[in-house]
Amino acid sequence: MIPIRNLTAGMVLGMSAISLSAQSLADITVSGDVRNPGSLTFTPGIRLLDAVTQTRPNPESYWLAAAWLNQHLLEQQTRLKAGVLFDLQMLKRGALLNDNDALASVAERIYQDINRLPVTGRKVTVLDPVALEVGFAHNYMLSDGDQLIYPAYTDTITVVGAVQQQCTLAFQTQKEVRDYLDSCPRLKQADADYLWLIRPDGQYQRVAIAAWNRQDGVHALAGSTILVPVRNDNADLPTPDLNEQLAQFLATQPLAEVAP
Repeated sequence: MIPIRNLTAGMVLGMSAISLSAQSLADITVSGDVRNPGSLTFTPGIRLLDAVTQTRPNPESYWLAAAWLNQHLLEQQTRLKAGVLFDLQMLKRGALLNDNDALASVAERIYQDINRLPVTGRKVTVLDPVALEVGFAHNYMLSDGDQLIYPAYTDTITVVGAVQQQCTLAFQTQKEVRDYLDSCPRLKQADADYLWLIRPDGQYQRVAIAAWNRQDGVHALAGSTILVPVRNDNADLPTPDLNEQLAQFLATQPLAEVAP
């Protein structure tokens, strides 16, 4: 593994901002499982439906998981990622001070996983072509440099976080979300009371899974990610929002354009 860099949240944000400002913007890009992928000339006032009509997503593609990567959200999500990385560093340092090497190792591994992920600017909205055509409220205007991604359908569930190793599991329609953890062992440093369900449309929620607070009837959708949160209830490790922000950032990551 790459050693953890000694970065503060401000340094991460500054470096990311430089990268974003240096990035050249290019028209509107539509990719994935569409009939006419490629770039469209940006004109002021162009809307989602205009781009979708020209590129024609395939009816068999996974419209629910389609992603709009919006230029205006890049800075906000850069700050979110910086905050997550900073809290993970604090968690690791606090764990080491308390001689909790196992928790420090988990924090380091999650840090490396998050550090590798891009800032996308994903905006949660409906990208179903039929819904866009009949509902003007969802037909937002695009910005120069925006991207639309229509992934192929996937029949898997991914489990990440405080687990022995990341798992890719077969999606089962009627399976309770908590039951996927039976096939992906959690670490002792995992929160035993909750998990975070991140749906392929970018929505996320906390789900109670312990005997005392269990929520029944919560099911994952194909392509969902389950985040097993790390236990961070130690008052000496002040990172109370870490797991929620982890889920929020993971929700910005679109599905792969081509299913594995």
